[in-house]
Amino acid sequence: MMNTNLFDTVLVANRGEIAVRIIRTLRALGIRSVAVYSDADAGALHVAHADTAIRLGGAPANESYLDINAVINACKASGAQAVHPGYGFLSENVDFARALEASGIAFIGPPVNSINLMGDKIRSKNHVLSHQVPVVPGIAEPALSDEQLIQAASEVGFPLLIKPSAGGGGKGMFAVESAAQLPEALASARRTARNAFGDDTLFLERLVRNPRHIEVQILADAHGNTVHLGERECSLQRRHQKVIEEAPAPLFENLEHGAQIRERIGAAAIAAAQSVGYVGAGTVEFLASDQNPDEFFFMEMNTRLQVEHPVTEEVVRVNGQKLDLVDWQVRIAAGQPLDFTQDQVGLVGHAIEARLYAEDPAAGFLPSTGTVLQVREPAGVRVDSSLRDGLEISAHYDPMLAKVIAWGTHRAEAVARLDRALAETVVLGVLTNSEYLRLLLADEDVIAGALDTNLIERKMEQFSFRESGPLELALAAHLDYLRRPASTSPWGLRDGWRAQHHHPITRHFDTGNTQAATSLLVTPEGNKASVGGQEHVIRELGSGLEINGVRCGIQHAWDADGTLWLSDRGWNASLRALPREEVLERQLEGLAKESGSYRPEVLSPMPGTVISVQAADGQQVAAGQLLAIVEAMKMEHQLLAPADGIVRLPALKAGDLVKAKQVIATVEPLHTEDKERLA
Repeated sequence: MMNTNLFDTVLVANRGEIAVRIIRTLRALGIRSVAVYSDADAGALHVAHADTAIRLGGAPANESYLDINAVINACKASGAQAVHPGYGFLSENVDFARALEASGIAFIGPPVNSINLMGDKIRSKNHVLSHQVPVVPGIAEPALSDEQLIQAASEVGFPLLIKPSAGGGGKGMFAVESAAQLPEALASARRTARNAFGDDTLFLERLVRNPRHIEVQILADAHGNTVHLGERECSLQRRHQKVIEEAPAPLFENLEHGAQIRERIGAAAIAAAQSVGYVGAGTVEFLASDQNPDEFFFMEMNTRLQVEHPVTEEVVRVNGQKLDLVDWQVRIAAGQPLDFTQDQVGLVGHAIEARLYAEDPAAGFLPSTGTVLQVREPAGVRVDSSLRDGLEISAHYDPMLAKVIAWGTHRAEAVARLDRALAETVVLGVLTNSEYLRLLLADEDVIAGALDTNLIERKMEQFSFRESGPLELALAAHLDYLRRPASTSPWGLRDGWRAQHHHPITRHFDTGNTQAATSLLVTPEGNKASVGGQEHVIRELGSGLEINGVRCGIQHAWDADGTLWLSDRGWNASLRALPREEVLERQLEGLAKESGSYRPEVLSPMPGTVISVQAADGQQVAAGQLLAIVEAMKMEHQLLAPADGIVRLPALKAGDLVKAKQVIATVEPLHTEDKERLA
């Protein structure tokens, strides 16, 4: 559809896959798009796709994407008449909306008053309660201290949930089982909320055991029309962060009277939105009990587009046609009325979405950073993605790379299509959670639609992640041999040739969990790789490799540091070829461990930012004591003392950037004289 009475230029104040997705709709509307970027995102996909792009500042979000003045200046420099904030960053920031209003720039989002009321969970909860919308029991008052929250906790009752008043995405939310756990949990929640949202206000809610997370998408124009577009179920969560979302909700689909509950919860969502004069696209989130789905409770309203909005777009039909929520956000912001009513909204089929993250689930979901070497996205499904070959994945931002969305005529078909799409997805250069997503989709409860927000926590220990075994190591040995530079001199070939026979070539690889040795014998019949007593014959084919007579389907690529990245049907891994010096160093470390000693260095497991230092140089510490906290991709990692001793800290302070494997601290063992002096 052509641009009729809409904006000429819109600035997208976001990054990643959501910025790419918004730019796609702006192009379809004939609207000029302006991207903004940080130094870390100069080569990002959204920058390449936009009609023009403007640099905001440094890599940290507070120097770029969260800098209100920089975004306003970019609007003025580009002639943007409106701003689409996407989600996260400034999307629910009242000061940003006010600054745009003062500059005469349209905000593609709700009015300031709606953001102000619904953007704060305490205010929103108290507000909707006065409009007969059911809420979870708890205490929600502004500016409560830790002492006041601790005193109120006994009335709320345990178990309870600590929630930050600002922000979302599960950040800063902590489940607390007893009064003894509360002080430490409150301190951690405040720190997380302050770092993520700039506001450490907290409140408490009764914890609903094994709840279902149901949210309702609404659209409202400035002419008094509000409709809901059905519900989504987002019960598959890890640490309150959604992993897989779907529409319609299996909870309602599996009930005979599910349509009646959908009508009631949709009406409640509309009532909540209308109570604040809401305009635009928004989502009202509810908790529902699996045992009593007729009873649901308001949690919060997200005054923005949601990450999971594609599943709604895939199933909703208005007069038989699909709906583009970003299209309608732009039209509503430009003053156009909704041209349909609730009676014209229908749901067709089932859609399910998986979030693809740069992380290592087998290693406690540690973030993964690096350069994307190769991308292959699946066909036949919708993919909202920011991926491209050569893309730098930074530790400064959320680790989500893409969303894979599958539609089917029924839920089983949609789930099967999503699983197949994840198996076809290839990302080399960083680790992803694709194998973990496939394990989730294969779970019997997930297949049955018997979901709740604690399912992943209960099931996680049962998941068996594939490790790099003899076959993968044999492949690595062969590929490592092939990547060596050719030489015109027979003495420089380093292929193990001898006068009477070839000598095996020994190489060592770091699998992430252990060090493994391989032995490769080069022969005219094919290279023979021996790993742990197993021999594998590898031959070159015209279009690939053959291992033990079977075509190898494992995708691979080397990075500049000598790490081999592998991908196979959703599984991905890295194998780093170790230089001889490092092999020797590790062997000496192994001997030291056998003698009862330990490695004194405390290393950062990932590149990130130091957000807290909990010990002082020269302080006596105990094994397991917290020394520092490093944050990357919005995930905290605690660095603990490996043994009793005296800690030696470099000039480390909050805000410092650290690299992966960087020494954060050293713990020296206590000698006899130290023990006597400290006794």
